[in-house]
Amino acid sequence: MTTPATARETSSRSSVVERLSGMLEKDLAAVETLLNAKAASPVDIIPAMSEHIVSAGGKRLRPMITLAAAQAVGTANPSTHSLAAAVEFIHTATLLHDDVIDESDLRRGKPAAKSIWGNSASILVGDFLFARAFTLMVETGSLEILDILSNASSVIAEGEVRQLAAQGKPDLPTEDYLAIIEAKTAALFEAAARAGAISGGGSDHAAALASYGKNLGLAFQIVDDVLDYGGTTSVIGKVVGDDFREGKITLPVIIARRRGRAEDQAFWARALDLDQQEEGDLARAIHLIRTTGAAEATIAEAEAYVGLAKSALSTLPDTPWRTLLGELADFCIRRVS
Repeated sequence: MTTPATARETSSRSSVVERLSGMLEKDLAAVETLLNAKAASPVDIIPAMSEHIVSAGGKRLRPMITLAAAQAVGTANPSTHSLAAAVEFIHTATLLHDDVIDESDLRRGKPAAKSIWGNSASILVGDFLFARAFTLMVETGSLEILDILSNASSVIAEGEVRQLAAQGKPDLPTEDYLAIIEAKTAALFEAAARAGAISGGGSDHAAALASYGKNLGLAFQIVDDVLDYGGTTSVIGKVVGDDFREGKITLPVIIARRRGRAEDQAFWARALDLDQQEEGDLARAIHLIRTTGAAEATIAEAEAYVGLAKSALSTLPDTPWRTLLGELADFCIRRVS
């Protein structure tokens, strides 16, 4: 049963995103129109798969950051809409590819596209959406924006390859983990915020918003990684353990292993080898992450990046947009408890 306190917390969690979405309602509607139009194709499987994953929704967080960055230093305009749609297509394409690489059967609670249409189709439609993203970038008419997002696309791919190479290596250094998530997650947040500022006419603030986006992206991924082990509570209302089952080395694991006894370190070495995982390993992994304080330490790391993100906003004009961007960073942490 949902208690009044739980209801208030749920309302608090959603209100920042809902307020930002409300303020951006017309801009987001323009972005949705672009997404639908650019996903169109005479090859039936392309719009069908695009509709499947795009309609799965999510919060459109990256396009919102793009649009809000533009509004915080200037004005969102048709070029910003194209840019925001391009950012979402890049993100969506990476999801299609990730589900194949990770052998994931679900995406946002729905069957993953690869579970319906197969791996080959998912990869190819992901490539199609990447191409559409570049079409939208060109439509902005800015070589600077094209350079920012094309570079981010390359960095994201490098991050995914680095993560694949690190799979099953429990002794992964923290620096390598941070380099992976900076590339595969934070790079797109950073590019979205920087390019949004430029598109909105606020080039002087582009570096500050890039710093905001990068640090927000790092915090967002770190929080996601601790949520995969249940956050700090025993019940969080979501399926846990995907990273563990895929042998991904994330910050909670790195910290728990470092703080654990010799027998615990031996457990991590075996359990993160996909060929040696056993029934009950996930439960023990969650137990070790909680009892070593790894979950709390991971959240503290995320909080540090949230602090950096909010500090980067200090040079922006004092507007409701700046306030909401700061609250969005705080929301990133509140998701975990």
